[in-house]
Order: sequence, then C-alpha cells, then structure tokens
Amino acid sequence: MSERRERIECPYDAIVFDNDGVIVEPTDRDVIVDAVVETFREFDVDVDRSHAEWTVASAAGPTEAVHEDHDIDAAAFWRRREAKAADAQCAAVRAGGKQVYDDVNALDAFDTPLGLVSNNQHATVEFLLDYHGLDGRFETAYGRHPTVTGAERRKPDPHYIETALDDIGTTDALYVGDSEKDIVAAQRAGIDAAFLRRDHVAEVDLSVSPTYEVPDLDALVGTLSGQSRTESD
Repeated sequence: MSERRERIECPYDAIVFDNDGVIVEPTDRDVIVDAVVETFREFDVDVDRSHAEWTVASAAGPTEAVHEDHDIDAAAFWRRREAKAADAQCAAVRAGGKQVYDDVNALDAFDTPLGLVSNNQHATVEFLLDYHGLDGRFETAYGRHPTVTGAERRKPDPHYIETALDDIGTTDALYVGDSEKDIVAAQRAGIDAAFLRRDHVAEVDLSVSPTYEVPDLDALVGTLSGQSRTESD
C-alpha cells in the first residue's frame, strides 16, 4: 500500500467512493456467471453460459432477464441470485481475489467524511470492508439490497449516493468511480464526479464529462490538494 499521506484540506464536505475497481480489484466475471448459472439450475432452468454472461454484462434487471424469458418468479430468483453471487465473491476473496489497491492509504489524506456506494451486493460490500480491515475508513457504506427494488436502484440511479449523502449530512460532495454509470449517477445526484482511470478502464471512452479524471487515488489527492473550497463551489 502507498505510504500514509500528509492530510489536506479537502474542497468538499464529503467524498464518496465506488468500491470495485476503485478501492478493491474488480470481481472476476466468471465468478458471477457461475453463480447465475447455478441459480437458474435451482429454478429448474438450464441456460448456457452465453445467456448467463449476457445477464451479467448487460446488468439486466430481474424482470426482463428472468420472468419474461423463463417464467420464473423474479423476486424469488433475484434474492437467490444475490445470495449466491455474494457467497461466491466472498469465497473468491478468501482464495486471494479482489485485493485492495496499493494506493488505498491515500484516503488517509482527506480531512472530510468518506462514504462508499457500490453496485455490488450489500452483503459483499460488508464482507469486503471487514475482511480487508477497511470498515473504519468510511462513515457510511452501501451496496444494492437483494431485492428487485434494490436492483432497479443500481447506478446510474442516484438513490444510494443520495442515501449516503443524507447519512453524512451534506450535498457538497465528490463521487469517485471507474465507470460512466458512476459519473452519470453523481451528476443525477447533483454532485461532482471523478473518473478513476485505472488500468482496467484505460481504453474506455466516456460520453459524459467528469469533473476530474485521474489515474489513481494518489493523483486524486494531489488534484484536490491544489484547490480551495471556494474553487469547488
């Protein structure tokens, strides 16, 4: 991990971070695809991996991916899918996957409350923060609830970002993510956005403009340290 940074006066009242691809490494797609295939089998539906891959890659919601195509109760299927995906990711973490990025100690430089909002399952987020000893770094943290409504509220919907900001008690905030959905969700929440262009998104083209674009968390600290609160208003 990066060395502990000298604290800076942050130009925002709060900073909220995405989790996968920002704080910890992204999940191996095969882990989720396997969980989806197994969930379909539990509902007596055989699907090939290409179909399961589509439901993961497209972030398809429970209704269109399950009820309309396979006549399965969407709510029951989604609860089971979420539980199996969370269990599979936790097992992958215990086996050495989803490591914390080396620059995570850059978060120590901020003199403002930090939050975390992820599109991953809330159970997965809780496990990751506890397993990696990160839970004390964030004042509030959310993943999606294991329900149809929770799925509908995934980013780019701003629901969980807005909920985190309510917990902290501010709307003067920055959201830091590694996808276009993150930027759109931040903009819909009425706050600034930073795009973290790590190696896994080095070639991604954005159709929206973030407030900042930086390669890593150390660079984010450097960028924000040169600004005053009045400059960010």
